[in-house]
Amino acid sequence: MSIVVVGSVAYDAIKSPSGSCPRCLGGAATYFALAASYFTQVRVVAVVGEDFNQQDENVLRSRKVDTRGIEHAKGKSFFWSGEYGENLNEAKTLDTQLNVFQAFDPKVPQEYLDSEFLFLANIDPVLQGNVRRQMNGATRLVGGDTMNYWITEAQHRQNLLQTLKGVDVLLINDSEAKMLARETSVPRAAQKVLQMGPRALVIKHGEYGATVFFKEGEFGGGRHPFRAPALPLEEVRDPTGAGDSFAGGFMGYIASQGELDRDVFKRAMFYGGVMGSFAVERFGTERLQSLTRTEIDGRYQTFRELTHIG
Repeated sequence: MSIVVVGSVAYDAIKSPSGSCPRCLGGAATYFALAASYFTQVRVVAVVGEDFNQQDENVLRSRKVDTRGIEHAKGKSFFWSGEYGENLNEAKTLDTQLNVFQAFDPKVPQEYLDSEFLFLANIDPVLQGNVRRQMNGATRLVGGDTMNYWITEAQHRQNLLQTLKGVDVLLINDSEAKMLARETSVPRAAQKVLQMGPRALVIKHGEYGATVFFKEGEFGGGRHPFRAPALPLEEVRDPTGAGDSFAGGFMGYIASQGELDRDVFKRAMFYGGVMGSFAVERFGTERLQSLTRTEIDGRYQTFRELTHIG
């Protein structure tokens, strides 16, 4: 089953203790699409500038990602530059150039409207809501992401709260969840966020894994959460796309399954962790471009063994 992702296709300049990449192919939609493409058909809605060349688009096409929804506009593509210190959970932003992304007004191609799954990557919640309405009636499951900028500013927050009413699964980190709910406790924050509209909430804990919380009665069960660990990695070269890759693995696996129940969600948590763990092994999207399904399933089994009691 196909999934539409709406978000950024960009270029990043990244420094970390493991080295640097002065111009990496990045962007939330790029990481998501590549990760999800190992499970299902992916369609991208994004905007790029004149500097986005055929070689970079072929990175997506080589994974059979449908790029007909990528608009080519005059100007330069979205660019972000960041640096990581010893604390790889936090990036210091050195430069952000929105460029053509500043005027992004996503239009879902007619050919995409039969997609049953939709993921709204981190963009203005007004635009997320517009896309949701364009896809209205065609989707079985809508996933979404957001960030502190949209959560804290008053008008953006109101727009976000409206958009969340049409999101089935929200994927954010623990600080964002507490900020959104205005709570200091993650479990209490999760229950408040679920009251805002989502049927399920995935809270990412960085190197400590992720937890999915369910609204009572949704997806065939009670409200008991499920925690998936993170895989201990000897070296993390570039954590930039870890969260978006997690989302791609999570949503991609769900889209590949016939049922939408809690067992599927639990397995999807592991596959999300798998894709995130691969993404950080190289700079940019390099590692996600060269994976095999054998490698993915092998690491999935390793994740399962971490939580298995014999």
